[in-house]
Amino acid sequence: MATETTILVVDDEKEIADLVEIYLVSDGYRVVKANDAEEGLRLLEENDAQLVLLDIMMPGMDGLTMCAKIRETRNIPIIMLSAKSADIDKIKGLGTGADDYVTKPFNPLELTARVKSQLRRYTQFNPQSGGEEEEAKKKGEISVRGLVINRDNHKVSVDGKEIRLTPIEFDILYLLASNTGRVFSTDEIFQNVWNERVYEATNTVMVHIRRLRGKLKEDSREDKIISTVWGVGYKIEK
Repeated sequence: MATETTILVVDDEKEIADLVEIYLVSDGYRVVKANDAEEGLRLLEENDAQLVLLDIMMPGMDGLTMCAKIRETRNIPIIMLSAKSADIDKIKGLGTGADDYVTKPFNPLELTARVKSQLRRYTQFNPQSGGEEEEAKKKGEISVRGLVINRDNHKVSVDGKEIRLTPIEFDILYLLASNTGRVFSTDEIFQNVWNERVYEATNTVMVHIRRLRGKLKEDSREDKIISTVWGVGYKIEK
């Protein structure tokens, strides 16, 4: 992994932050650490990190609030860390804009694998090659139900208005829109988008679908873009 990739670790438990740093540095990443959210937001601006590992339970501003603040301006991957394992806590973390959730205590090798997966998706979502404008051709465009998705430049618009999606939200939407009429179960969406073995897929996918529907302003549309097939999954009609 290129050394210019910077990861921000925000955790008030120094031992955990130091352990995470050891594994990430050994994989070639540059790591900056903060022990509270306020310092984390400052370091994020100063270091332009490409991914954030963020503890939920911290004194002062908690990780959920910090996550929401990051999402106001950035679409970088955010992986939440928490000692809590209840589904409601995971839903809260994903609902504020996190891309993934790891429960403490965690296997450091699993955590670094999650980091690599999120960075790979983010790199694909934000191509940096010099010829990216030349490559962003109409051939990669899908248009359905007022929704226009360009695979090459990862731009999405609804009824002519561009919307901002995180890489995972884009991948879910592109999967459904490129297979109109087909119903995908939560397990199938998870396997296709996360490219990992299925683990607690239902809540994870449901939260991302809910966020996606919010950005698509589905609550104000009579003609919904994403349909729920109860007991089966989700689809986008032709």
